[in-house]
Amino acid sequence: MALDGYTPVPPTHVAAVVTYLEMREPPPPLSREPEPEPLRLAEIGADLARYRALYAAIGEPWLWFGRARLTDDALLTILSDPDVEALALIEDGRDIGLLELDWRQTGEAELAYFGLVPEAVGQGRGRRLMEAAVARAFARPIGRFWVHTCTLDHPGAVAFYRRSGFRPYARAIEVTPDPRLTGDLPRDAAGQIPLLAE
Repeated sequence: MALDGYTPVPPTHVAAVVTYLEMREPPPPLSREPEPEPLRLAEIGADLARYRALYAAIGEPWLWFGRARLTDDALLTILSDPDVEALALIEDGRDIGLLELDWRQTGEAELAYFGLVPEAVGQGRGRRLMEAAVARAFARPIGRFWVHTCTLDHPGAVAFYRRSGFRPYARAIEVTPDPRLTGDLPRDAAGQIPLLAE
């Protein structure tokens, strides 16, 4: 791959710039008046159908494919690990957000997946869910909490993570088969990203 200029990407693939961000300690708490009602979070555990439905509802508009490509056995292995916590944010009896934390690397926590269904974005829920993520991550003895996002994700993702206390530390380019062509996602997912091969 060229380190200066353009690098062609096959029409069967997509490419994204990935930004890695981290925090070494939790940011100071925000004071609010009055204190809002606690978020209703529920463990998803081994409920693969629930996890996959929520993951798709949040991620298909942004071409999330990582978990979509996994077999049920592979996904169950991750979600059953005691060092992985997948939680659904529930409102009015339905799942509207996903918070997945991963402590499998010694001394650190990864914010593996984080998001809200499209109709729940922009109303303060993401900030509150991130506060819960930070508190849960640092409830264990870790030296850093990290996340990565990419240019296929919501355009405000990096700014949101920075406002939440994360600092960017690395970038990479990811090139992968287009998940809409492999059958991992519906062909009409992420309509803002054109399909180049039919």
